[in-house]
Amino acid sequence: MEFLKGLLIRVATTAVAFWLATLIIPGITLNTTSVTEKVITLVLVAAIFGVVNAVLQPIIKTVGCAFYLLTLGLIALVVNGLLFLLTSWIAGQVGLPFHVDGFWPAAVLGALFVGIVTWLLGTVLDRD
Repeated sequence: MEFLKGLLIRVATTAVAFWLATLIIPGITLNTTSVTEKVITLVLVAAIFGVVNAVLQPIIKTVGCAFYLLTLGLIALVVNGLLFLLTSWIAGQVGLPFHVDGFWPAAVLGALFVGIVTWLLGTVLDRD
């Protein structure tokens, strides 16, 4: 039960971070007017983002370990931006009205913003 609560808090905090990103960062759009559709879309996009990160990020970090060391971890900005862009593409493929215009600056800043906001909200809500 505790695991489910933590998972729901993670998805909710990520959905809030995505919503704030659509308001603040140019190039990240949520093309719907209905509040219900916005909430459902944001929750689904947050779930897609979580799955993409959970599946691909460990593989990328393992394969690209040398690049992480060589760039002192700055390659993580590129990787996170690409994963954010991939999330937008997957959302588009399943018909969700969420879109990221391009890699720079929308995807990179969006991934950075969502990561920071999710971390802050997780800290405040003590999700772990």
